[in-house]
Amino acid sequence: MADDALPNGADNQPQVGMVAQYLKDLSFENPNAPAVYQFQEQPRVDVQFNIQSNKVGDDVYEVVLKIDLKADSAGRTAYQVELAYAGLFAIRNLPDEHLQPFLLAEAPRLLFPFARRVLADSVRDGAFPPMLLDPVDFGAFYQQQAVAQQGGGDSQSIGNA
Repeated sequence: MADDALPNGADNQPQVGMVAQYLKDLSFENPNAPAVYQFQEQPRVDVQFNIQSNKVGDDVYEVVLKIDLKADSAGRTAYQVELAYAGLFAIRNLPDEHLQPFLLAEAPRLLFPFARRVLADSVRDGAFPPMLLDPVDFGAFYQQQAVAQQGGGDSQSIGNA
């Protein structure tokens, strides 16, 4: 037996690991500054999620968690944030029926705390109170969504929480 061989067939076991995570795109808009800082009403906040995954190499997938947040007050935009936070995941020996749930539910769950911090910091840096998003149940989100592409393509997505 070679020194690098794994005992008991462990080399055939499912293996998943996060290779990297990164900020892919970030846009913060404050179109009504400086008047926005004198708005009297609390802003109404709308948050939308979109999750995409793409196979980018042998056993490597990119998962992108997109968060679009818009805050309106009295019919005027207070601020708007568009964030795309991504992770690269190495996945080996994962059965096909588990791949999509991992990419569209578990991977976004792992990325969310970091994306949440980037979003909160961006809003705070725009001179607004930090926007701390509540935790999201991406498993339930996945269960409620119809998969955009059927038939096993290399690109998958779900959207609008």
